[in-house]
Amino acid sequence: MTDLTLAALKTEARLFVHDLGKRPIKELYGTTDGKAVGTYVEHGFHKHLLTKHTYATGNSASGIDFPELLVDLKVTSVKQPQSSCPFRDATQKVYGLGYHLLVFIYEKVDDHKTRTTKLVFPHSVFVAQEQTADYQTTYGLLQILTRNGNKDDVVAFLEERNLPLDEIGRDRLADEILKKPPELGYLTISNALQWRLQYGRAITVAEQGKTQGIENLNA
Repeated sequence: MTDLTLAALKTEARLFVHDLGKRPIKELYGTTDGKAVGTYVEHGFHKHLLTKHTYATGNSASGIDFPELLVDLKVTSVKQPQSSCPFRDATQKVYGLGYHLLVFIYEKVDDHKTRTTKLVFPHSVFVAQEQTADYQTTYGLLQILTRNGNKDDVVAFLEERNLPLDEIGRDRLADEILKKPPELGYLTISNALQWRLQYGRAITVAEQGKTQGIENLNA
């Protein structure tokens, strides 16, 4: 047994989805409950990891699955690759979630003859925490800064984007953005009581294989 590292987590993720994709699953036959599928995959991945590695699992306090590695695991359907995550503050849309994402995107196929399910994973994506901000928000801010925009321009943009901030919060965030421009994010993050994360762009970018911080683990 060895301590789990970030590199080992990515390697094991690749092995796990490959192996799971070949296995018929009786428990999930006929279900349309995405949460049940996600729970099955998450439990299976932890079980797989614990045969080889030691690590601390997440809890409600940490809010993520692998707190020591700053990684959260997400399992989502290829039909609508998205999930929710806890809202901490509005700056997450600009500077990222504060942790990495490991995203398993599955396609569920029921075999009516054997009454079993196959889970195929067309995409497995690792998104580094530096790239977990909202694409349109960071792209727009970087364009403003490139064109020598000032604080008024940044504040106006934040207001247009409907970031959940009051006037004082927008003012403070604008000052921070001018001092520390954000990196380009590759998620689509919708405002809600919880953030709604959409992964379509991250999947596309991962498959192209040209962007640092966005990895296609199936490659």
